[in-house]
Amino acid sequence: MAKVKLTKNELKKQKDSLKRFQRYLPTLILKKQQLQMVIRQVEAAVREIENRRKELQEQLDRWIAVFGEEAELQDMLKIRYVSTDTGNIAGVDIPVFQSLEFQDIGYDLFIKPLWVDRGMEIIKKIAAMDAEIEILNRQIELLGNELRITTQRVNLFEKVKIPEAKEHIRIIQIYLGDQQTAAVVRGKMAKNKIEKVK
Repeated sequence: MAKVKLTKNELKKQKDSLKRFQRYLPTLILKKQQLQMVIRQVEAAVREIENRRKELQEQLDRWIAVFGEEAELQDMLKIRYVSTDTGNIAGVDIPVFQSLEFQDIGYDLFIKPLWVDRGMEIIKKIAAMDAEIEILNRQIELLGNELRITTQRVNLFEKVKIPEAKEHIRIIQIYLGDQQTAAVVRGKMAKNKIEKVK
């Protein structure tokens, strides 16, 4: 514990600090709860998108199996850019998935199988889901970092700063009380000496 001055000014300073800590603590706790809730929601969204992606992949695999041909669909598709926006959750700036733009690569309709167009649509959906999952995972990472920092602050206030301020206040009040009692005793002793002298 840090050395504390045993003065009235220090007592006021410690009381002000305690009030400030107690005022900020509920806000930090609410922020922590909000971050935990949002992280759970984002994780649920990732699981849902992964399940839909798996269904689309199985659908694509069935198309390929039915027609008994293997086409290089991945080579026929290039991502131009991923469009994102910025959102804010509990003071944390996070990327938000908007859309995925593809660069059209032409292919010969006479050479490629008939189902390639349908397969390309499914591949585009899968690629968009992959990009969205990646961005959602980035959100989880950013929110997780902020949750860790907020949890550290909550613990600092709850377990260190508030008890420390209360202990400093107690020590200062005991000391000042003792000083006041000693002053009263000295005053009475001085009064008694003065009366004896008279």
